Amino acid sequence: LAHHKLPFAHPIPAGMSDTTDPEAKILEALDAVQPHALIGVSAQGGCFTEAVLKKMAELHKQPVILALSNPTHKAECTAREAYEHTDGAAIFASGSPFDPVTLADGRSFVPGQGNNAYVFPGIGLAALASGAKHLTDSDMFVAANCLASLVDQARLDQGCLYPPLEDIREVSAEIAAAVAANIHERGDATLPRPEDLVAHCKSLMYEPTVA
Repeated sequence: LAHHKLPFAHPIPAGMSDTTDPEAKILEALDAVQPHALIGVSAQGGCFTEAVLKKMAELHKQPVILALSNPTHKAECTAREAYEHTDGAAIFASGSPFDPVTLADGRSFVPGQGNNAYVFPGIGLAALASGAKHLTDSDMFVAANCLASLVDQARLDQGCLYPPLEDIREVSAEIAAAVAANIHERGDATLPRPEDLVAHCKSLMYEPTVA
């Protein structure tokens, strides 16, 4: 395994079979590890099968299903599959956009798109606004926490993990301010700290307008 994957790896439990069936291998791993989340980044379209999704729903009240592979036909499952096979319990996000889903009982869900556009511009803007000497893991954590705080209850009630993409500029400014504050607080800034970090970050943002 690559070094950055090792902290997340588990020893293979005794008694696991040497099956080569992809679905059986995943189900066996779920039984052994009982994860709260499935993160799909393998571009193996459809590998989060009905059986796999139902197993996740058996293991946890709100299983996290992240089908992040692109393009759509490479997604590990669709939004509809995730919601239908977990009886609406899944916390779902995908790399490709999916339409809202309405189940047979009338419940509606709005799947979020797990796109790095939500955090990367804000992190870069924070580095610019603070004159950061370094970016650290703590900056990534602050950015993620800030992003989560920007999802209102109405979106959460719809099963959506992200704020509307139409609000990306405001989201980026808030993340930039939070990360810049973190940079200043640990002493990695080379520029003076402005009184209003959000306003300062907004002042540095490119405005795509035509004169």
